[in-house]
Amino acid sequence: MSFAGSTRSDVHATGHLSAIKLDVRDITAALQADLGQALLSVIVGKEPRTVSRWLTGTKPPQATEQLLRNAYQVLQVIESVDAAPTARAWFMGMNPDLDDNSPAEALSEGQMRSVMAAARNYVIAS
Repeated sequence: MSFAGSTRSDVHATGHLSAIKLDVRDITAALQADLGQALLSVIVGKEPRTVSRWLTGTKPPQATEQLLRNAYQVLQVIESVDAAPTARAWFMGMNPDLDDNSPAEALSEGQMRSVMAAARNYVIAS
């Protein structure tokens, strides 16, 4: 997703608003489309078939919904400067801001603030 002509602060605010306003099914679909089901399963710590059920209307538990919304917000930040394939690689790769853990692993461990800080550092460096 590109936000040509927008400031980075605008992009971060837009990502925040869409993470709040979108239905969890739409957020799950967007994450799966850009990150893939296997990586999304790592982030939420659930089997791929469980993630598939969320796309068909089964609502995830509240803690998982929050994690999905957080991951989506981070994805929006990364995609403000790069395309989905690069964002996917960013989520998978070792990240020096996260003690060389991947952002996907860090999210699955509840390190949302650290992952968002790493995403913002990535945007600044881009």
